[in-house]
Amino acid sequence: MKTKPPTADPQGTIRPIVASGLVALAAAMGIGRFAFTPLLPLMVRDGSLSPATGAAWAAVNYGGYLLGALTASRFAGDPRRGLLLSLLGVALTTLATATVDAGTIPLLGLGLRGAAGVFSAWALVCASGWCLAELARRQAGQAGAWIYTGVGLGIALAGLLTWLGGRQPAHWLWLELGVVAGSGALFVGSQSSGRSAGADTRPARVAEREAASVAPLSRGRELALVVCYGTFGFGYIVPATFLPTMARALAPDPLVFGLTWPLFGLAAALSVAAVARFLPNRSRQRIWALAQGVMALGTALPLVVQTLPAIALSAVLVGGTFMVATMAGLQLARETRPDNPTPLLARMTAAFAAGQIAGPLLVRAIGSGHWGGWDALGWTGALATLLLILTATWLWRAAQPALESQPA
Repeated sequence: MKTKPPTADPQGTIRPIVASGLVALAAAMGIGRFAFTPLLPLMVRDGSLSPATGAAWAAVNYGGYLLGALTASRFAGDPRRGLLLSLLGVALTTLATATVDAGTIPLLGLGLRGAAGVFSAWALVCASGWCLAELARRQAGQAGAWIYTGVGLGIALAGLLTWLGGRQPAHWLWLELGVVAGSGALFVGSQSSGRSAGADTRPARVAEREAASVAPLSRGRELALVVCYGTFGFGYIVPATFLPTMARALAPDPLVFGLTWPLFGLAAALSVAAVARFLPNRSRQRIWALAQGVMALGTALPLVVQTLPAIALSAVLVGGTFMVATMAGLQLARETRPDNPTPLLARMTAAFAAGQIAGPLLVRAIGSGHWGGWDALGWTGALATLLLILTATWLWRAAQPALESQPA
């Protein structure tokens, strides 16, 4: 039997939790983590950032994300506190980025992007840990999928503001996005008040039944999931970072190339919503496998067709699967460790961060030359495609059929 979306909750106990998670991920990931992608070509246009400095900003943000993932487990005892702290940090760093220009101390921009990466990782881990735990206590774990639509909605919102305001100076856009992020932090604080994840108020037998419903994974199998999640980070990062820049090379008008990022975010939001609505009881691991396989198509497309429609389709394919893979992977972690998922969530997020650091580093290591008709982006995309296919195949074959009917 299909579960209704959280809007059908008559008591209103589920909706504030889902809304808090959705808005938190929209602000922390859609703005704090990803707003730099559509703003990079505009900052280069304004002369406030060079392409080389932009690459350094991206790299330090990935490093900050890795550091945040490695330290997020400190909030295992009170993930709500970590969530609110991270959202405040996202708002402040976004606002402060508006002050950066060509004459600013170089370390300021690097520090802000690094801090934004830390706060984004904390927010993802803490929002997942707090929201999924609260929903599970209310026996509404399937509703947890809806919080991950927030990332796509945040990306679409940031992309839409950047697209519509693309002829504004980039620093004005940073200010506007900072105000949006701050408003989101206030909303989450008000909606999550009094809903602490500290104590489990359910009867003990409910918690025990939830833990027993999932076959425990061996250490080696759990490590394999972490590796697959890291491969996913490597696979998505090149299109997620460079799609607007690639589109700008084909169409310099921001009202044209700027559409790629809203498309990316909209595809992410709609795909997660579709999975939450129509596949609430299916195996999280097989949903992850399918998402990773479709993502491979998105990373392969620019290798063979380099036109604006192809770039847009790549944005839809990658954007439409990267949050499904994120959702399914983190929900699988929750199923695997229902008693305390935060450490496993942190390890998976750290692997993801390491993978996305490896992508730009490989692009830089290959350099500006061409081999076999491909440049650095092409060869990195080819490797990403291969790894995504291999891990998608393993995830599908290693899925446990007994979990097909278990709730997410």
